[in-house]
Amino acid sequence: MGMGRALAVALVGLNGHVVEVEADIGQTLPAFVLLGLPDASLNEARERIRSAAQNTGIPLSRRKITVNLIPASLPKKGSGFDLAIVMAALDAAGDVRRTGGTVFLAELGLDGRLRPVRGVLPAVLAAHRAGCREFVVAEANLAEARLVAGAKVRGYASLAQVAADFEADPQHLVFVQENVAPALDGGEAQEGGPDLRAAVDLSEVAGQSEARMALEIAAAGGHHLMMVGPPGSGKTMLAERLPGLLPELDDREAIEVTAIHSLDSGGPGIAALVRRPPYERPHHSASMAAIIGGGSGIPRPGAASRAHQGILFLDEAPEFDKRVLDALRQPLESGELVLHRSAGTAAYPARFQLVLAANPCPCGKATGKGIACECTAMARRRYFGRLSGPLLDRVDIQLQVHRVQLSQLSDDAPRESTAQVAARVAAARDVQRERLRPFGLLHNAELTGRILRGPLRLASKDTQFLDRAMGAGTLTARGYDRVLRLAWTVADLSGRTQPNADDVGLALTLRQRGEGL
Repeated sequence: MGMGRALAVALVGLNGHVVEVEADIGQTLPAFVLLGLPDASLNEARERIRSAAQNTGIPLSRRKITVNLIPASLPKKGSGFDLAIVMAALDAAGDVRRTGGTVFLAELGLDGRLRPVRGVLPAVLAAHRAGCREFVVAEANLAEARLVAGAKVRGYASLAQVAADFEADPQHLVFVQENVAPALDGGEAQEGGPDLRAAVDLSEVAGQSEARMALEIAAAGGHHLMMVGPPGSGKTMLAERLPGLLPELDDREAIEVTAIHSLDSGGPGIAALVRRPPYERPHHSASMAAIIGGGSGIPRPGAASRAHQGILFLDEAPEFDKRVLDALRQPLESGELVLHRSAGTAAYPARFQLVLAANPCPCGKATGKGIACECTAMARRRYFGRLSGPLLDRVDIQLQVHRVQLSQLSDDAPRESTAQVAARVAAARDVQRERLRPFGLLHNAELTGRILRGPLRLASKDTQFLDRAMGAGTLTARGYDRVLRLAWTVADLSGRTQPNADDVGLALTLRQRGEGL
């Protein structure tokens, strides 16, 4: 009897910490003690692993087993420690060997089967960055763990297979699933994710030439967008086509997005990197925790983080809780959500494009002369009052969407497809990337006032519209900078090296079209 060791990973948000699992078998009465700040679900591992080991044919020692999770000051939760604990205990008893340098990530069933767990991708990624090279996961998590380049990953169906590979006596093992060989060593990372371009196309949108232009500008520069119009005018239809205009994610972005989805997955692991920008459309009844993130214990990611590097679409935006809408102001500026709870603090990336859609009034009939509208002036003010000034000040494009006319609906003239517009967007983003490389930025929407009034400063003759608007008090300092960002995107799409007065004028029009609603 002696000491046994194995490795596991504790996740706090997307940040993973390598945990050393120590097991000691004493010479006292039977007991199982688990130390190192385990939560309730982790404390239950004591009974799970005893049954799993017994049904595998290598029962745990009848002596006192003490398991310590290092660092002891770090809170640990979840069933992903099951396999590491049982392997450390079997190592201490001399039933298996060579476990000390391997990271084990799997939940155990009572019959010894290995069950998948959430967050395998960020866990393997964190441990690999910390210097770990060998990993053991459940077969259902194997493809996901393989997405980390350079990690040697093995997947198994049962504890018996794991024990056999770590030199357990095969005569005693009971294999739950016969003739299933473990998959060894990670292969090439696959790429995938839902592609909305295959399901919806911009050519299906009738009329709405101004809205199509605004959508293209938003996609090219990464700008936030608000659309106000009557029901049936195509606001949702336009928003659904925005992800198809965005270029695919690069390796760094794809790893970040896939890691967030790994934390949020409740079943089998993810088989491929998410290459398409995500599209989140929560219902207007969603709570603060559902949008921003939260929950008991360590906070979990919400829709804002799941939309990282993609689109967060809030349909019927004024119907959302005002506190939820205002909570989006911080990630719109910083691109990150830091959630504090008594059990710990979790940070999630949340650099998304916000798309808001709203009716012109609660009944939606305040269009044209508004004769059919039944809403009082107070009801209209209350409706749009939920969209606070500070939130709207962060939305670059504020667009009125008009009802589609019959002549536009029946027009058979060919319309530009998603692929055609996406090609222009990609070209504009390439130009931005080269221009902004010295500043460490990717999109025009990330430009700061210091850069806009410094290296990228425009001539006063080109900003005269802006200067007058700010002097009249109709434009804030933040709004001034955001109009300049829009103007740079308009110039990029037009093939100009820098914006002229017409580009600035168009940007100001797109910015102020929603004023007074």
